[in-house]
Amino acid sequence: MRKGKPKKRELLPDPRFSDEMVTRFVNNLMLRGKKDLSLRIFYDAIDMVGEKTKDENKPPLEIWKKALENIAPHVEVKSRRVGGATFQVPVEVRPDRKITLSMKNLINYAKQRPGRSMSDKLAAEIIAAYKEEGGAYKRKEDMHRMAEANKAFAHFRF
Repeated sequence: MRKGKPKKRELLPDPRFSDEMVTRFVNNLMLRGKKDLSLRIFYDAIDMVGEKTKDENKPPLEIWKKALENIAPHVEVKSRRVGGATFQVPVEVRPDRKITLSMKNLINYAKQRPGRSMSDKLAAEIIAAYKEEGGAYKRKEDMHRMAEANKAFAHFRF
Protein backbone atom coordinates (compact mmCIF):
# COMPACT_ATOMS: atom_id res chain seq x y z
CA MET A 1 0.00 0.00 0.00
CA ARG A 2 1.09 3.57 -0.62
CA LYS A 3 3.00 5.27 2.21
CA GLY A 4 1.35 8.65 1.81
CA LYS A 5 -1.20 10.44 -0.26
CA PRO A 6 0.00 11.87 -3.58
CA LYS A 7 0.37 15.64 -3.79
CA LYS A 8 -2.47 17.62 -5.32
CA ARG A 9 -1.45 19.08 -8.66
CA GLU A 10 -1.62 22.83 -9.00
CA LEU A 11 -3.77 23.92 -11.93
CA LEU A 12 -3.05 27.10 -13.84
CA PRO A 13 -6.05 29.43 -14.20
CA ASP A 14 -7.61 29.67 -17.66
CA PRO A 15 -6.66 32.62 -19.90
CA ARG A 16 -10.09 34.27 -20.22
CA PHE A 17 -11.64 34.12 -16.73
CA SER A 18 -8.49 33.42 -14.64
CA ASP A 19 -10.37 30.69 -12.80
CA GLU A 20 -8.98 27.29 -11.80
CA MET A 21 -12.46 25.70 -11.83
CA VAL A 22 -12.72 26.49 -15.55
CA THR A 23 -9.35 24.80 -16.16
CA ARG A 24 -10.53 21.75 -14.24
CA PHE A 25 -13.74 21.60 -16.30
CA VAL A 26 -11.85 22.03 -19.57
CA ASN A 27 -9.49 19.21 -18.57
CA ASN A 28 -12.50 16.94 -18.01
CA LEU A 29 -13.96 18.01 -21.35
CA MET A 30 -10.71 17.40 -23.21
CA LEU A 31 -10.31 14.33 -25.45
CA ARG A 32 -6.97 13.00 -26.74
CA GLY A 33 -4.98 15.96 -25.38
CA LYS A 34 -6.74 18.59 -27.52
CA LYS A 35 -7.00 21.29 -24.87
CA ASP A 36 -7.29 24.16 -27.35
CA LEU A 37 -10.40 22.59 -28.85
CA SER A 38 -12.00 21.95 -25.46
CA LEU A 39 -11.26 25.55 -24.40
CA ARG A 40 -12.95 26.79 -27.58
CA ILE A 41 -15.98 24.55 -26.95
CA PHE A 42 -16.28 25.79 -23.36
CA TYR A 43 -15.92 29.48 -24.26
CA ASP A 44 -18.47 29.16 -27.09
CA ALA A 45 -20.87 27.42 -24.69
CA ILE A 46 -20.42 30.18 -22.08
CA ASP A 47 -21.06 32.84 -24.77
CA MET A 48 -24.26 31.01 -25.79
CA VAL A 49 -25.36 30.81 -22.15
CA GLY A 50 -24.79 34.58 -21.89
CA GLU A 51 -26.95 35.21 -24.97
CA LYS A 52 -29.76 32.90 -23.88
CA THR A 53 -29.93 34.22 -20.31
CA LYS A 54 -29.67 37.98 -20.86
CA ASP A 55 -32.73 38.60 -18.64
CA GLU A 56 -31.04 36.90 -15.62
CA ASN A 57 -28.67 39.88 -15.10
CA LYS A 58 -25.90 37.48 -14.06
CA PRO A 59 -22.59 36.88 -15.80
CA PRO A 60 -22.55 33.56 -17.69
CA LEU A 61 -19.68 32.22 -15.55
CA GLU A 62 -21.83 32.67 -12.43
CA ILE A 63 -24.68 30.79 -14.15
CA TRP A 64 -22.25 27.96 -14.95
CA LYS A 65 -21.03 27.82 -11.34
CA LYS A 66 -24.60 27.81 -10.02
CA ALA A 67 -25.45 25.01 -12.48
CA LEU A 68 -22.52 22.94 -11.17
CA GLU A 69 -23.65 23.62 -7.62
CA ASN A 70 -27.21 22.50 -8.48
CA ILE A 71 -26.06 19.14 -9.84
CA ALA A 72 -23.45 18.34 -7.17
CA PRO A 73 -24.61 15.30 -5.15
CA HIS A 74 -24.45 15.40 -1.35
CA VAL A 75 -24.69 11.64 -0.76
CA GLU A 76 -23.90 8.59 -2.86
CA VAL A 77 -24.07 4.84 -2.37
CA LYS A 78 -21.00 2.61 -2.20
CA SER A 79 -21.03 -1.17 -2.30
CA ARG A 80 -19.97 -2.82 0.95
CA ARG A 81 -19.60 -6.57 1.29
CA VAL A 82 -20.64 -7.91 4.70
CA GLY A 83 -20.84 -11.64 5.38
CA GLY A 84 -21.42 -12.78 1.79
CA ALA A 85 -24.06 -10.12 1.05
CA THR A 86 -23.42 -6.85 -0.79
CA PHE A 87 -25.09 -3.75 0.62
CA GLN A 88 -25.45 -0.33 -0.96
CA VAL A 89 -24.27 1.92 1.87
CA PRO A 90 -25.06 5.66 1.72
CA VAL A 91 -21.94 7.80 2.18
CA GLU A 92 -21.48 11.58 2.23
CA VAL A 93 -19.56 12.91 -0.77
CA ARG A 94 -16.28 14.74 -0.12
CA PRO A 95 -16.27 18.38 -1.34
CA ASP A 96 -13.57 17.70 -3.95
CA ARG A 97 -15.46 14.69 -5.30
CA LYS A 98 -18.71 16.72 -5.44
CA ILE A 99 -17.12 19.07 -7.94
CA THR A 100 -15.65 16.21 -9.98
CA LEU A 101 -18.96 14.32 -10.13
CA SER A 102 -20.93 17.41 -11.11
CA MET A 103 -18.48 18.30 -13.90
CA LYS A 104 -18.39 14.77 -15.29
CA ASN A 105 -22.19 14.43 -15.14
CA LEU A 106 -22.65 17.79 -16.88
CA ILE A 107 -20.28 16.75 -19.69
CA ASN A 108 -21.74 13.23 -20.08
CA TYR A 109 -25.34 14.42 -20.26
CA ALA A 110 -24.37 17.25 -22.63
CA LYS A 111 -22.83 14.65 -24.96
CA GLN A 112 -26.09 12.67 -24.96
CA ARG A 113 -28.21 15.70 -25.91
CA PRO A 114 -29.39 16.16 -29.47
CA GLY A 115 -27.81 19.16 -31.15
CA ARG A 116 -25.42 20.37 -33.78
CA SER A 117 -22.17 21.04 -31.96
CA MET A 118 -20.79 20.16 -28.54
CA SER A 119 -20.87 23.81 -27.52
CA ASP A 120 -24.63 23.96 -28.31
CA LYS A 121 -25.23 20.81 -26.29
CA LEU A 122 -23.08 22.01 -23.39
CA ALA A 123 -24.82 25.41 -23.30
CA ALA A 124 -28.24 23.72 -23.27
CA GLU A 125 -27.22 21.38 -20.44
CA ILE A 126 -25.74 24.27 -18.40
CA ILE A 127 -28.98 26.23 -18.73
CA ALA A 128 -31.04 23.14 -17.84
CA ALA A 129 -28.88 22.47 -14.76
CA TYR A 130 -29.18 26.12 -13.74
CA LYS A 131 -32.98 25.78 -13.87
CA GLU A 132 -32.75 22.50 -11.90
CA GLU A 133 -33.80 20.25 -14.77
CA GLY A 134 -32.10 18.13 -17.41
CA GLY A 135 -30.18 14.86 -17.34
CA ALA A 136 -27.42 15.86 -14.93
CA TYR A 137 -29.90 17.18 -12.35
CA LYS A 138 -31.99 14.02 -12.70
CA ARG A 139 -28.83 11.96 -12.06
CA LYS A 140 -28.24 13.84 -8.80
CA GLU A 141 -31.84 13.27 -7.73
CA ASP A 142 -31.52 9.54 -8.53
CA MET A 143 -28.34 9.30 -6.42
CA HIS A 144 -30.11 10.96 -3.49
CA ARG A 145 -33.13 8.66 -3.92
CA MET A 146 -30.87 5.57 -3.88
CA ALA A 147 -29.14 6.80 -0.71
CA GLU A 148 -32.50 7.48 0.95
CA ALA A 149 -33.80 4.01 0.03
CA ASN A 150 -30.69 2.36 1.52
CA LYS A 151 -30.57 4.49 4.67
CA ALA A 152 -31.14 1.34 6.75
CA PHE A 153 -27.63 0.15 5.86
CA ALA A 154 -25.92 3.34 7.02
CA HIS A 155 -24.52 1.52 10.08
CA PHE A 156 -22.25 -0.48 7.69
CA ARG A 157 -20.40 2.74 6.88
CA PHE A 158 -16.63 2.33 6.64
